[in-house]
Amino acid sequence: MWRDALLVAGKDLRIEGRSRVALNQVLPFAVLVLVLFAFALDPDRGVLVRAAAGLYWVAVLFSALLAVQRSQAIESGEGTRDALRLSGLDPAGVFLGKAGAVAVQLLVLEVLLGLGVVVLYGVEPAGLGLLAVTGLVATAGLAAAGTLYGVIAAGLRVRETLLPLLLLPVLAPVLIAATRVSETALSGASAGVPAGSWLVLLVTFAVLYLGFGVVAFGPLLEDG
Repeated sequence: MWRDALLVAGKDLRIEGRSRVALNQVLPFAVLVLVLFAFALDPDRGVLVRAAAGLYWVAVLFSALLAVQRSQAIESGEGTRDALRLSGLDPAGVFLGKAGAVAVQLLVLEVLLGLGVVVLYGVEPAGLGLLAVTGLVATAGLAAAGTLYGVIAAGLRVRETLLPLLLLPVLAPVLIAATRVSETALSGASAGVPAGSWLVLLVTFAVLYLGFGVVAFGPLLEDG
């Protein structure tokens, strides 16, 4: 399973490295979202700083949607999906590989967007370690859920518009929990529910969708 996962992830990352879709399209889109938020809230810098965590994760969420759609589009042309079914690769390995490739792209985007938040919003992070852990766990959840729902929508004619409708409600807990933990990490203070509780929610979500994807991806791929 792990060998197949590395093969699939390497294949997807090589394709992205050659096409540079994430660098040339997804990243500028996410940065533009941050800039538009900055223009909308610039008259009140205090509100902008307080909302920085939520705005950051909204931009990441939009980027994740584009990355997942791109990941599924790689397999949609010229019988590639049929070839993947007949390749003999472990379906669980295919799932982990595609989710891993999406996660790597998202982690790079998150680092660059984090720098954008610091520059555009004037935020000074107080807990880099907590931010790093939050980013890793939330990215695992986003990539796993995105890959799982991506293969569900892949066989449908209206997959480009249906995928956001399916995925956004599912990712709402990740968005909320990651925002709350990030607020604590940025401010260095906790308010309301402790950051540890939100982090536990993120871990639970990531483990749930990784486990479900490992079990269900094969039948979903066949049905798609």
